[in-house]
Formats: sequence, C-alpha cells, structure tokens
Amino acid sequence: MQKKTKMPQTNNFRRLNREAALELFTRGDLFALGKLANVIRWIKHPDPVVTYIVDRNINYTNICSIRCAFCAFSVDINSSKGYVLSTGEIIRKIDEAVNLGATQILMQGGVHPDLDLEYFEKLFRDIKSKFNVQIHSLSPSEISFLSKKTGISVQDVILRLKQAGLDSIPGGGAEMLVDSVRRIISPRKINALEWLDVMREAHLIGMKTTATMMFGSIESPGDIVEHLLRIRDLQDETGGFTSFIPWSYQPGNTALGGKTATGTDYLRVLALSRVVLDNVDNIQASWVTQGLKVAQIALFFGANDIGNVMIEENVVAATGVKNSVTEQDLIDVVMSAGFHPAKRNTLYEILELH
Repeated sequence: MQKKTKMPQTNNFRRLNREAALELFTRGDLFALGKLANVIRWIKHPDPVVTYIVDRNINYTNICSIRCAFCAFSVDINSSKGYVLSTGEIIRKIDEAVNLGATQILMQGGVHPDLDLEYFEKLFRDIKSKFNVQIHSLSPSEISFLSKKTGISVQDVILRLKQAGLDSIPGGGAEMLVDSVRRIISPRKINALEWLDVMREAHLIGMKTTATMMFGSIESPGDIVEHLLRIRDLQDETGGFTSFIPWSYQPGNTALGGKTATGTDYLRVLALSRVVLDNVDNIQASWVTQGLKVAQIALFFGANDIGNVMIEENVVAATGVKNSVTEQDLIDVVMSAGFHPAKRNTLYEILELH
C-alpha cells in the first residue's frame, strides 16, 4: 500500500503586510517559500486530500469588443472567424459533458456588443430546464457590460441572472488588479475596482465566486503583491471567494508577445498566494498552462486542488498551448504524489473520494 503524505509540523503565523510579502517574494528562497506555503496548506486542510472537478468550458462566442493585447482567442465583430454558438449547440455540448460526469459548466466568451441580458436569462433557463448542473459562468467584464447595456445596476443584473439559473461566477478578467498594468494589456476592459465591485455585489447576495490572477506579462513583483492584497481585502469584507487560481500568461499568437513564465516562476507565485491569502480556503494548481508535472509539484507548494478535467478548452489553446488531461490522469498524478484524490463540486463539497 502506498504511503500517504503526512501533515508537517505547524506553527502560528502572523498575517503578512505589503512590505513583508514583497520581501518574501523577491528575496526569499524558493524552497523555503514553498515549505512555508505547504505548512499553511496543511493547517487549512489537515487531511491528505487533493480535489478536482469535472467540467466543460464552453466559449459561447469569440467576438469581443475589448480585444485585450494578451488574448489570442477573440476576434472583431466583423471577422469571418467570429461565431456565436446556437442554444442547441450549447445544449448538445452540455449533454455530452454531463454524460462524461461533468457537474459544472463554465461559459465565457468575448464581450459581444449585441448579446443582452435577456439572451443570457433565456439561455440559463433553457439549460436549467434540462440539466442539474452548476452554471459557473460569465465574468465581471461581461456582467459589467450587461449592466451598462441595460442601464440597471450590477447587483440587479446578477440577481436577474441568478433567478434565471446562474449559480456562481468565475474569476476571469482579473488578469492583474493594478490599473497601470491593465491600461497596457487590456485598456478597454473594466478597471480593477470595477472587477472587485462586481465580485462584491455577487458576494453580498450570497453568490460564491472564484478569483484568478494572470502573471508573467509586464507586471512587477509589487503588482503581484498588490493583486493578492486586493483579493485578501475583499475576502475579509465578504468571504465570498471559494478559491484562488494563479495562471501564467501565454504569449503565443498574441499582440502583446513576450516570454513564457517558467515553472519556478509559477511555483513562487503559487506559494506566495497561499501564504498571503490566509482567508481563502483553496488554492488551485493550473495544469492548463504549466502541464501536469509542474501541477503535481505545486501540491507541495501550497495547492490543495489540481483543477479541472476540462472536457473542452479554447482560450489557452489559441496561444498554441494545448495541454489536456482525463479524470484518470488527475487521479494518477494526485495518488503518485501521496495524496487521496477527491472529486468535488464547484463549492468544494466532496462528491467522491478515491
């Protein structure tokens, strides 16, 4: 029988302020930082369990009026490559995913100038009439656009979407929650405070969300720390984030260009996230951008979740990075690292322990 990973010895930790977080991030030894993050992971999750979820990412459109410089997926509305999936095609994709064990559907697209609130209300109602599945969909940018298009408040938009079937909101569009960075990589996207305000409004009506960070483009170490502190501050206020997912910028086929963050860059950011975000329960490893081997190492750098069995993924794939896994792949990776794999739902409730 394989020996399971045991919880290391733990001590009391004080919350890091900005200066201490930056010092740890820029000057701390990578393995010492990883060890600290791992200890905190065990404090929060004493059982040797690593979770995952089976889901499908459905990009209902690739047409976007924002056209971020780091995105290789979106196109202009007049592009011959543009599309909007029909409701029938979306239903077919969900049916296929549910038959493969999916419990969550993540739907995001571009900010399409012609798709309004009524479109999403009808779509979500159609989905809920056919499937018992978590609709974990849209992003703060899409919701903010719907608010401006309809002339009603962000909270009212979320309430209407919730009544139609929206269950939770993914953390897409956060990128870097520092406006000096956003003005360069996504100048037409909502600013940092607007992103946070959408999440706040969702939390205040009882809707859970996730938080993300895209790093490795043009930001500084201080920007990464600022992003984490803004997530931590909102979590102090609302407690609505279920998890945090850092992922590395992929420069292929983008207008922004640049270099790909290394595996050690990723592990350093992930570990810092676990240490700084003392009020966020779950830190998710990203095999989508880093591959399974680095994701497995991340389980010893603070991550307690290995992410999604993405039956479909298009946005990162558009950059030329095409990692894919099966549920058994994730189970094997988790077990070979000495943990018990557990299938979960969107709210991190265990559905099946392997």
